[in-house]
Amino acid sequence: MRYRSLGRTGVRVSELTLGTMTFGSGLEDVSGVDQKGAKELVARALEAGVNSFDTADIYSSGESEELLGRALGSRRDEVMVATKAGIRFGEGPGEAGSGRAHLTRQLEGSLRRLETDWVDLFYVHVFDETVDPEELGATLDDFVQSGKARHVAASNFPAWRLMQALALSDNRGWARYAAYQALWNPLARDVEDELVPLCRDQEVALFSWSPLAGGLLSGKYRRGAERPAGARVSDPASEWSGVDQELAFDVVEVLDLIASAHGATVAQVALAWQLARPWLTSIVLGARTPAQLEDNLGAANLELTEEEVGRIDAAAPAPRRWPAWHIAVEAEQRDLAN
Repeated sequence: MRYRSLGRTGVRVSELTLGTMTFGSGLEDVSGVDQKGAKELVARALEAGVNSFDTADIYSSGESEELLGRALGSRRDEVMVATKAGIRFGEGPGEAGSGRAHLTRQLEGSLRRLETDWVDLFYVHVFDETVDPEELGATLDDFVQSGKARHVAASNFPAWRLMQALALSDNRGWARYAAYQALWNPLARDVEDELVPLCRDQEVALFSWSPLAGGLLSGKYRRGAERPAGARVSDPASEWSGVDQELAFDVVEVLDLIASAHGATVAQVALAWQLARPWLTSIVLGARTPAQLEDNLGAANLELTEEEVGRIDAAAPAPRRWPAWHIAVEAEQRDLAN
């Protein structure tokens, strides 16, 4: 297992993170891992060198945090635990959003469920336009100053809002976002336009969620083949995260060819495509069975050539948006002039 820097913090995290959305029983076909299963998955991840674990208050209404906390047990101090808050957790008017009261209540609840005195990384799970950025920044700084969160982070923010928050933190002397978690895989490359350059410039660690596009890039789904029963996107009418499923089949065919050349699996190649980027900090994996986890862990030992990475890029090219395409064209012109 290799390790990468968590932004400016000095912390080193494994390039594979065990995500625990599958832990518990409250997320229908996504979850289903009980305490015995959680203990087994966590133990195998630790054995493989994984030192980063990711959960959230809403994963099975807190059950994921409970199962993770018990599974880590006495090894809690050896790892980095991240949790999140901000999505609706209850039915009352104050049970959602990034207001001080809700985030404080949720952090306290997460600490109890995880059976710990602190979390290493506390994410604002989604952007909330109703909260004053200064109020949010002050709230998160209080969490760090109290010792209940060692670092804070953001997920699913627009690039300009992330930059605004970083600027406010630097100006006020508050704890700044150490990490950002984004949807990123060969079928969802929006993050590459602005958020990747922003994170690189500001030394914000970047974590990717849904690296296999909800299983579409696992190799289980093939053009013309019957969909596996019980799989996350087994419903033919499903439009998971807006992905073009015909494009997914095209990408899987390329992944399969590369996998055959390496004696690897389709999922491992999809993950290795991400790990080929030095600006990525860690991939958040999701697994319901030891076999799935074992397969995903194998990606850490798979290195793709530049040509292979380029073939996957070409199979699912990032959309050319303005001004990104205009900047790229001008950069090419400058290179020609030199």
